[in-house]
Amino acid sequence: MRKVWLGVGVGFGLVMSLLALLVVGTYTVAANLMNGGAGSAGLAANAVPAAYKKLVLQWGNHCPEISPALLAAQLYQESGWNPKAQSPAAAQGIAQFIPGTWAVHGVDGDGDGRADVWNPADAIPSAASYDCKLAKNVQDAPGDPTANMLAAYNAGPYAVIKYNGVPPYRETQNYVKTIKTLAKSFEAPAAGVPASKQAAGAIYYAQQKLGTPYLWGGNGTAEQGGRFDCSGLTKAAYESVGITLPRVANDQYNAGAHPARDELLPGDLVFFSDDLSDSRAIRHVGIYVGGGYMINAPYTGAVIRFDKIDTPDYFGATRVTGDGAKALPDRNAA
Repeated sequence: MRKVWLGVGVGFGLVMSLLALLVVGTYTVAANLMNGGAGSAGLAANAVPAAYKKLVLQWGNHCPEISPALLAAQLYQESGWNPKAQSPAAAQGIAQFIPGTWAVHGVDGDGDGRADVWNPADAIPSAASYDCKLAKNVQDAPGDPTANMLAAYNAGPYAVIKYNGVPPYRETQNYVKTIKTLAKSFEAPAAGVPASKQAAGAIYYAQQKLGTPYLWGGNGTAEQGGRFDCSGLTKAAYESVGITLPRVANDQYNAGAHPARDELLPGDLVFFSDDLSDSRAIRHVGIYVGGGYMINAPYTGAVIRFDKIDTPDYFGATRVTGDGAKALPDRNAA
């Protein structure tokens, strides 16, 4: 929940006047926003936990087929930045190597004389090195070299060579699309971020909930009296326009690219944290409506309301897209 420095919410009458003005003008601006490029080789501010940023920047340029953002997307998708992650299939560590693959491709990234799958200083370089080996294995296949590398990661180099590119396997095609899409949430935006087509609908939904009492863990169900917490509200708002977000705020952060503060548009999700260097520490989210304000469910005892976003704990923003949301890993999957 947000801390008390949020301040008192804006009065309801002013809220409605503010919203009316915003709805009239801001979506025209959003609709005319020009599309940016594919993104630079750098990382969006704070998208990668500070403990791993240097490694990702260094090893994300290990070969032309990968980038820091792509490497970050793979690591996030595999483990959620958890260096102690272990899957039922025995995949281990932040990069989720299975023992057999690690035995062949694990490298001693920190030079301490031991390749340790549980040590991110070894596992992150190993992940990049493995990607680049796969890229070299399929370098003669036609098509996008990065897509072919990702396909080789999922289906093996032979399948890419056999089919002259990404093979016609649904799982592999989905994996390639997922990682390339998820990488956009780690890229430093090059020249603006395309406006969200669903933003107006998400704001409209949240507007209808103004004045509703906050409930920790609230999803807006009838049993909960239609009440929400912060991420429950943003999840429901985007679900109303056909986009399914994760339940937790720090996972919602990766549902799209990250516009700068002066590029915010209505509908962007805005995030807040006590640790401004780590996206995994995010603890609050709201929906930006323009003019420096958001709709949010602040904390126990408060109601859903407008609040200013420019507070000491402002972390950053995400422009949600349907593909971005679909690319997010399901941490609750069996």
